[in-house]
Amino acid sequence: MDVFQNRVAHYAESAAVLATVERGETQGLLPAHAVTTLYYLIRKYGSRPDAEQAMDRLLSHFEIGNLLAADWHTARTLPMNDFEDAVTAMTALSCSCCAIVTRNVRDFIHSPVPAMSPLDFLDSLPTPQPSH
Repeated sequence: MDVFQNRVAHYAESAAVLATVERGETQGLLPAHAVTTLYYLIRKYGSRPDAEQAMDRLLSHFEIGNLLAADWHTARTLPMNDFEDAVTAMTALSCSCCAIVTRNVRDFIHSPVPAMSPLDFLDSLPTPQPSH
């Protein structure tokens, strides 16, 4: 959302994370429920063409994670305050993700998959070595 809504304070780090996925340097996954939420919010605060362009961009670079019914039940039992965050955590777990990249790290303290900020994620990437 930071990128697609051009949230100036958070744009640079979020755009850099998105760029690592677009360049194929990292693998990105979106929970299925987030796809429709993103479309709705971009269309609401932008336009239908903006939302459709964002979907085309995301769907061409990100995998989409889905949950089985049992995973939804497990999400309900996670010690997390927000059900949507718990579903995101379960999606990350069921899809064997290494981390959840979010500015909302505090709400993922009890997630079965660790969360990290966009800046921490970027700092964790290996530094490219100059070729000789």
